[in-house]
Parts: sequence; structure tokens; C-alpha cells
Amino acid sequence: MRLTTMLLLFATLVILAYFAARRRAIAMAGGHRGIRNLHSLPAHHGYYAALCSALPALLVLALWALVGDRVVMGQVITTLPEPYRSMEASELSLVLNEVRALASGQAMGGERPPELEPVAGRFLALHSASRWLLSAVVLALALAGGALACWTIRPQLRARNRVEAMVKALLIGASTLAVFTTVGILLSVIFEAVRFFGQVPIIDFLFGLEWSPQTALRPDQVGSSGAFGAVPLFAGTLLISAIAMAVAVPIGLMVAIYLSEYAEPRMRALVKPLLEVLAGIPTVVYGYFAALTVAPLLREGGEALGLDVASESALGAGLVMGVMIIPFISSLSDDVINAVPQSLRDGSLALGATTSETTRRVVIPAALPGIVGGVLLAVSRAIGETMIVVMAAGLSARLTVNPLEAVTTVTVQIVTLLVGDQEFDSPKTLAAFALGLVLFIVTLVLNIVALLVVRRYREQYE
Repeated sequence: MRLTTMLLLFATLVILAYFAARRRAIAMAGGHRGIRNLHSLPAHHGYYAALCSALPALLVLALWALVGDRVVMGQVITTLPEPYRSMEASELSLVLNEVRALASGQAMGGERPPELEPVAGRFLALHSASRWLLSAVVLALALAGGALACWTIRPQLRARNRVEAMVKALLIGASTLAVFTTVGILLSVIFEAVRFFGQVPIIDFLFGLEWSPQTALRPDQVGSSGAFGAVPLFAGTLLISAIAMAVAVPIGLMVAIYLSEYAEPRMRALVKPLLEVLAGIPTVVYGYFAALTVAPLLREGGEALGLDVASESALGAGLVMGVMIIPFISSLSDDVINAVPQSLRDGSLALGATTSETTRRVVIPAALPGIVGGVLLAVSRAIGETMIVVMAAGLSARLTVNPLEAVTTVTVQIVTLLVGDQEFDSPKTLAAFALGLVLFIVTLVLNIVALLVVRRYREQYE
């Protein structure tokens, strides 16, 4: 049975359980006029039956998603010829991928290993049987759960309490899953970064001034000694981010102040959607704009002033990135400023302050926590941006503070290091995890500092 067919049947059973339980609750109450005799509303009885029908089946689906493929492939491995079963894990994985390709009719190349044809047939049979078994179990659990819930419905059943308890358990589970996912990501990055620092000293990585992650493949290979000093990457990231924020923060904040404090309703309704359109433009479009329009203009302007501007410069990437970030700051700041109580404005104006004085001395300080949050979000977006930097600033890792030269960022180098088929056993590929760990720590520090600033200023208005 196809997965989509099974899910449709499953959803149908859950919906039927809801309506059946709701109807049974109304019938046991003696009709709609006797609903007041029920402990919970009929809808709560329906939700209770739907949850009893859905949760066990969803649990089985989740478990099968985790172990189902491993069980099937474990059975397939037992049918492989002896030379294949004695292979190492990496080589065996390639063979199993070939079996999957043969089974789906998408094998690469003209030659098909004849000894794998029976294995592919076995894989198809097991895969089909597992799908039918999964469908039968899921649908049986959904039907049994809904039927049992309907059978237990009584006027005194505390259906609402049970539904709230189930929903609370689901929310706790979702929160726990999010926490464990974050911890898992962090631990995976730390584990690989520790492997990297076992091959490259951490002092050389954090304070080295040369970045050339081309390790030698052979002992006699020349020019690939490998240098993993990440200072040029950090400097390039800070330089481009600083240029972007110098453009985005003043413009975005002034736009937000104008829209919230000075603009007419018709003007606000026109300008704000136009600004938010910028947030929906793909970053690759900004990259094209930076490479084909902004960079030539900067180069020509530099030549007119006698300056040597590189074709791919940090200034061009920073300017375009700043334009991209403007909607984030303006939209968030506008919402925060509008959330400031009108009584603060009225009190300031009643004391004789002008609109500009009220904005500077009352509204902006009151909205400062939200503005700081918006700026922090914009900084994170600037640090994590990749496409604009690749197209407008280049890949060369240079230690410079000159915005007219080409630089690169941490995220660009992470992408460069992991492009193509890579084995995570060399300093070149493991360096990406070390760079990611540093970015994580920097972002965490920024969040802590911003939280301290927000708490300090928020206390004045609580």
C-alpha cells in the first residue's frame, strides 16, 4: 500500500472517530437539550476519541521511520553473496545504494551486476511486505483506539480533562524534542571540532593569520601543506557584517519611526508592504545585483576618485546585504514602536514636548528592548549570509580592514569545504565544524549581551 493511501485512510479513521464519539456523547445525554448533563462538551468527547485513535498509530509510524529501513536492509544484507558481506561499512553502503537503484530501475551505467539482481528482487519484496504490514498495524491501531474511546464514553467521563492532559503531554514532548535536537546538533559539531583540534592546534586555528585549507594527499606533494589560521575569515565576516549593519540599522530604524509616528495611514499601508517585499527576494537575486550592478558602479566610482576598488569587494557585498536586511529591522522596529502605550506619548505631548522629542526621549527608550532584538536578528542574518558574499566578495581569505578589497566569510568557507563528496577524516573537512562551533559561540555571546541590555532598560518601564 502506498504511503499516501495509508495516510488518507488513517486521517479518515481519525475523523470518523471524532464524529462518532461526539454523536455518542449527544445520544447518551438524551439529545442536544441534555448536553448540560455531560461533564464535558460533545466536542471534547470527539477530540478524546480522535486523539486515542491517532496517537498510538503515530507512535508506530515514528518508530518505523527510525528503524524500519534498517530492519529491511539488515535482511537484505543476509542475502548478499559472501564477498559483499565481508566488505567494510563504507563499501557496503555503496553496494546497498546500488541495490536500491536496481530495485527502482534507476541504476547508473549500462552494466548491472548479475549477482545483485536477486538481491534487488528480495529488497523489493521485503519493502512491499513491510509497507503492507505497517499499513495494517497503523490502521488497526487507529480503528481500535477510536472504537475503545467511543465505548468508554459516559456522561460523567471527564473528556475535557483527558484531552487537556494529552495535549499537554504532546506540548511537553515537542519541547523536549526541540531541546534534544539542539543538544544533538551542538554535540555533533563539538565532536567533529574536537577531532579537528586533535590534528590542528586550537591556538593556530584561533590566532593564525593564514587560511589555506589544502592538505597534501601524498607526502611528496608540494604546495598543499595546509594552513588553518581563521583570523582572516573572522575579520572578513566582521567587516562585511559591520558594513551591512551600518547601512541597515539607521535606514531601517528611521523608516520604522517615520511609518509609526509621522506617516499617514494611507502612506503606511502603501510603504510597509513595499518594504516587506524586499524580505521575500531570494538572496541569489541580491547576489546578481551586487555582482552585475553595484560592483561595476563602485569600481567606476573608485577609478574616478583615484582609488583601486577590487571587482569583488567587501563594500559591495556589505551594501547589498544591508539593503537586504533593512526590511527585518524596519518591520520589527515598527511593530515594537507601535506596541508602546499611547499614554506615554500623550503624557509627553501634554507636558509640551514636540513629536520628535517624544519619539527620541519616550518612545525609542520604551521600545529599545524590541529594537535590540530586531538588530540582533539582523546581525545573525548578516553573519549567516552566504550567497551574496560568494558572488560579490569572492573566496579569497585576506586579513584586511580595507572595504575596497576582496574578502571572504566563515559561512562561505564552510560551504566551500563541504562541497562535493567528502570524507570527514581530514583537517580540510573537519575545519568546517570548527568554524561552525566558533559561530555558535559568538552568536551565544551576542544573545547573552543583548539579553542583559534588554533587561537593564526594560526595568525602567515596568
